[in-house]
Amino acid sequence: MTNVTKKDNSLKIKAPIVEALKNAYEHPSYQFHIPGHTKGRSILPDFRKLIGKKALSLDTTDEFDNLGTLHPATGPIKEAQELAAQAFGAEKTFFLLNGSTVGNLSLAMGLTKKGQKVITNRNCHRSILTGLIISGAEPIWVVPKRLEEWGIWGYISPESIEDALKNNDDVGMVWITNPTYEGVVSDIKSIADICKKYDVPLIVDEAHASLWNFSGHLPESALKLGADAVLHSLHKTGGSMSQSSMLHVAKNSKINVNALEKALRLLHTTSPSMLLLASLDAARANLESPSGRKQIERAVHNAKYLRREIDKLEHIHHLQADFGYKTDVTKVFIKADGLSGKRLESILEIDFNIEAESASDEGVLLLCNAGNKRSDIQYLINCLKKIDKTNYSDICYLENKKYMPMLSPEIRMSLRDAFFAEKEVLPKSKCIGRIAGEVIAECPPGISVLLPGELITEAHLPYLVGYEFIEVIK
Repeated sequence: MTNVTKKDNSLKIKAPIVEALKNAYEHPSYQFHIPGHTKGRSILPDFRKLIGKKALSLDTTDEFDNLGTLHPATGPIKEAQELAAQAFGAEKTFFLLNGSTVGNLSLAMGLTKKGQKVITNRNCHRSILTGLIISGAEPIWVVPKRLEEWGIWGYISPESIEDALKNNDDVGMVWITNPTYEGVVSDIKSIADICKKYDVPLIVDEAHASLWNFSGHLPESALKLGADAVLHSLHKTGGSMSQSSMLHVAKNSKINVNALEKALRLLHTTSPSMLLLASLDAARANLESPSGRKQIERAVHNAKYLRREIDKLEHIHHLQADFGYKTDVTKVFIKADGLSGKRLESILEIDFNIEAESASDEGVLLLCNAGNKRSDIQYLINCLKKIDKTNYSDICYLENKKYMPMLSPEIRMSLRDAFFAEKEVLPKSKCIGRIAGEVIAECPPGISVLLPGELITEAHLPYLVGYEFIEVIK
């Protein structure tokens, strides 16, 4: 349902925080409160000139100017969260600052306890593991399908989730990532049915899928497929400002919402940025609007056009929905014959001024966003055509470095015990056979190479080229 009001025979999308912030800007008060730059008056002139006086005058926090509060949600913030819940099909939605990371930390802290088991996929984001370190819960790893030809993780099979539930008691939740960073989609409906069968809540880190609920050409959101809670990083693809996200609690959810909210209050800043909160409100309103829907459809059409043109190339290929799995069409993962992903990324950046989302061992991830114009896509295609006909050498292999962790861990200590154990720092060459004491997970995509409590082996070394020293258990 679109949240609109009729005005002058036209549709006006409701955005309560945006409207309240606009009113505060148009009716300024005398400010004797934080932030101390006081509407940009006490700030580096070059910075003020760069981002503009208006942006600085809007940089405020909750509680002032009738803007409401974040915890507990009141006023325009409360109304905006309620509208977001309606838009995404949730019972309750929380606005998040510090990205989906704070949502993952709060889910772990509020809903799991020390020693409890949490079934999760090995390629989950590092923030999930950080949350488990905080709570003391123990991960039970589910290893997704490996797409060896592409050097990336694939989908999570429902059978692997059921096997983990059969073989483990005291499972607090099943907590999976969907889609993968590269857009591979798992069968969430079947996984949700299995979780209901075992009476265990299902949490889905759907960070990269905030557009799905607003287009019939994209996969269905886990909120519609039986998940109990879902995270969306609106800043990644949904149009909000960086580090702003949403956490949705599904209708008829099994989770303890009060415990989750208490954890959010403990972990969230007490001075939330109204600019970031307003950008979440604005992103939701835009996604619901007719123009926003058109932008999403444009992204889908652009992605399909890009894929058709790549199909015509001889040496460049794209990951397609095949062999029993689905993909998000707007996430275009490409590889080039004879080139590593990092080398292809450097060619795009240095020779053609194109910034890709990320690169791994085999390929490069390109996002067709709602904000990309057809001319952007056409320029990218023209550049790929030139690369396809040019004999580039692959100098990146000289680094002997790998970028996408594809290892199954050997666990020797619990995650929390290892994190808080006495440690020492050793040269990397002396760490083989020792137990890791730190989290090593580079972003993007934030998938763990090593976690506290895991045995360090020679197989880890290609992923650790940038590390001279490693923390190990003493």
